[in-house]
Amino acid sequence: MSGNNTHRLDGVGVWGGGVTGGLIAGIAMGLVLHLGGLATDPGTAVGVGWTIHLMLSIAFGLLFAAISSREAVQQQVDDFSDYVIMGLAFGSVLGLFAGGVLFPLAMERADVAALPVPFLPISGTTGELVSALVFGLGHLVYGLVLGAVFATVNGITPRGVRDFAAIR
Repeated sequence: MSGNNTHRLDGVGVWGGGVTGGLIAGIAMGLVLHLGGLATDPGTAVGVGWTIHLMLSIAFGLLFAAISSREAVQQQVDDFSDYVIMGLAFGSVLGLFAGGVLFPLAMERADVAALPVPFLPISGTTGELVSALVFGLGHLVYGLVLGAVFATVNGITPRGVRDFAAIR
């Protein structure tokens, strides 16, 4: 990250990048969670779960856009890799907040002592550890994809792509 910022973000790029990045990152994260064994039983309302997940993904994508478009942040962010790193940091913080604050609060409100993980082929503490690792990986993937898509929507591409493609 350097102080000589050579790009400008406009409102359409910022909010469009937040919505698009949040949606695509939410799909990527959902696939990681699903393929990692955190999919629910087929009898549950999978469509409702995906809808809520993608709506939250877009909301957090807009939060990322609001943070990354701040003047103080823009002075530090210079190229594509900076946005990817910022996305990874955002995904990490989001995962820690969700797993360390939101889930415990939701479990307390639902009067549940432990997360229900009957859908994992591994039981007990090992299953909970695998669940937490897949959850963490999903949030890292969310952040990585969010940062990359946000940068791309705003015309900021990796050096290799910039050399071979005519992008603004």
